[in-house]
Amino acid sequence: MRKIGIMGGTFDPIHYGHLMTAEAVRDEYKMEQVIFIPAANPPHKSGLTITPAIHRFNMTLLATCSNPCFQVSNIEMRRTGPSYTIDTVYELIRAYGKDTEIYFITGADAVQELPTWDRIEELLSICQFIAATRQGCIPDVNAIKKHFGVLGEKRIHRLATPELEISSTDIRNRLKKGYSIKYILPEAVEQYIRKEHLYLT
Repeated sequence: MRKIGIMGGTFDPIHYGHLMTAEAVRDEYKMEQVIFIPAANPPHKSGLTITPAIHRFNMTLLATCSNPCFQVSNIEMRRTGPSYTIDTVYELIRAYGKDTEIYFITGADAVQELPTWDRIEELLSICQFIAATRQGCIPDVNAIKKHFGVLGEKRIHRLATPELEISSTDIRNRLKKGYSIKYILPEAVEQYIRKEHLYLT
C-alpha cells in the first residue's frame, strides 16, 4: 500500500520544527509524500484569535516548496464549519483510494488530547497516528495507547525525532517584542510575515 502522511495544524506560523518532524517521519516510514493541511477553523482553538487561514496557507506553501515530497492542501479551507480531522481523512481516502494508508503526524503533546477529538475511535480505525516525541514523553504516549486498548496499540506509534526548541507561540511573542526570528523558520516565511505585517500586535 502507498503511504501518505498528513501534517495538520494551525501553522501560525510554520517553522523548522514542523518541517524537520515531517521529514523525519516521511523518511522513517518511507512515505510517498507528506501533505501539510492548515486548519481553517480548529475546534480546539475556538474563541482564540488566529491568523486568517489564507496567510497560514501561503506561509506553509513557501516553507515547503523546496521539498518535492511535501505538498500543501487547502482541503479544510474549502469546507465550512469546524475543521475536524476525521472529515479530512475521509476526503483524502476518497481522493487517493482505499489502497492508501493515511498517517497523521503530530507531536506528543497533541496526542494527549486525542480522547477529546471528534469520533476518535472511528478516526483511529481509518488513520494511523505517529507521535513525534522526546525521550521524556514516552510514558505519556504509552498511556494514551493503553487508553484506547487494542486499537491504540495498533494505530498509535511513537517516533523519536530531532528536537528543536521552537514554538509558533514563541515566534509570535518575539515578533511582538521586536526580536529577531531569523533561522527559526524559512527566510521566505519571515519575508512574508514582514510584508504582510503579521504578529505585530
